[in-house]
Amino acid sequence: MLRSLQVGLGAIALLSSVMLAKTIYAQSSAQPKFRGSLTVEISGLQNQKGLLCIRLFNESKGFPEGDGKSTKRECIKITEEPMQFSFKNLAASSYAVAVFHDANGDRKLNRNAAGIPTEGYGFSNNPVIKTGPPKFGQAIFLVAGPNTGVKIQMKYSSL
Repeated sequence: MLRSLQVGLGAIALLSSVMLAKTIYAQSSAQPKFRGSLTVEISGLQNQKGLLCIRLFNESKGFPEGDGKSTKRECIKITEEPMQFSFKNLAASSYAVAVFHDANGDRKLNRNAAGIPTEGYGFSNNPVIKTGPPKFGQAIFLVAGPNTGVKIQMKYSSL
């Protein structure tokens, strides 16, 4: 009798634990997912001609050129120096930003015959550029609060 009472109480305790875990999980998944905004400040623009094209990536695929793989992209008229641009309603995640000064308005980063950019460019974290663009990991940052800010210094090739 005592043995069957212990088994019965153990089963009730186990069932109660499972029900509690399901309730906690349901409450946590019912909560809205975090959304934050990112403000990018771009300084060092040589002039206000053309457009400033900004690409936001949440994975390395396509970084930094884009080719349609960026999470968000926008080209805006340059109106001041430094320029600011905001991305709203971003999920908490790791991101990287690539920008270029599209002086001729064709929405492409133009290059010379050697492949060197003829228009200004920049990346989040302002990585040192030696040969070729930085890797995604060099430009990555975290959006984890309601407002995240990133500063980018434009670079222009002297060739």
